[in-house]
Amino acid sequence: MEKSRELTFESPTFFQRIKSMLGVDFYRLFHTPLFYIFLAIAAIIPAMLIAMTGMPGPNGEPSTPLFTNVWQAIAANTPIYGFEGIDKYANLNMVFIFGGIMVSIFIGHDYKSGYVKQLFTTHAKKEDYMISKSLTCAFAMACMCITYLFGAIVAGAITQTSFSVNAGNLICAILGKIFMSLGWASLYTFLNIIFRRYFGISIASSFFFGTGVLVIGIGSIAGNTPMLNVFLYGSSVYACLSANFINVLVCLIVSVAWAGIYNVLGTYILSKSDVY
Repeated sequence: MEKSRELTFESPTFFQRIKSMLGVDFYRLFHTPLFYIFLAIAAIIPAMLIAMTGMPGPNGEPSTPLFTNVWQAIAANTPIYGFEGIDKYANLNMVFIFGGIMVSIFIGHDYKSGYVKQLFTTHAKKEDYMISKSLTCAFAMACMCITYLFGAIVAGAITQTSFSVNAGNLICAILGKIFMSLGWASLYTFLNIIFRRYFGISIASSFFFGTGVLVIGIGSIAGNTPMLNVFLYGSSVYACLSANFINVLVCLIVSVAWAGIYNVLGTYILSKSDVY
């Protein structure tokens, strides 16, 4: 008599599940025109900003360029909290606004196509979905930051705008903003989980938070206080042309912390509601 053999199957580990989910999400990201369209948009934005002129003077003086230095299209010269003029905010932060729209479309397609229903019916856990989407979208937004940077350099060379800058401060500013991509992507993923049945509202909410109106309003009332940096996008004020390594570290820590909070909250909402 043959002995019966009991087949045992080991459940995939957390890292194996995330690796599998990331593989699917990155495949979808790289095989959709949406990603490349937004990369192109990110490259065009700085060209438009650098070529833009300011308002004519009160005595009819001719208008002047919005920026006198290419790197002002990357980050503000110093940390800002309240509203100080469009030239202070019209920089790499624009990527986070358009990046939010990209995330809304990317995640919205999951629900519109029925991918989410198939995904959660088979094997995927809710936390895996949140983490994978946050990381994939953070990568996409970081790529947008890079194409934005290249667009600014090309536009600056064509318009012969000054490139004078402290290289160390510039690198810290760029790194700080790129690191913030994780927190922003997690925020947008969370918002799209909340408004998953209302595509228009999810885009509108991403645009609203992406503009930083909330923090600008608080900053206008509270003044220039470091306490504002308990907010995710509040810490973006450190990513400026006077930034140093400590500022970059603050951006990284805040971004990772808020990514964790948004992922936990998003997972909770998914586990307590109908995701289809």
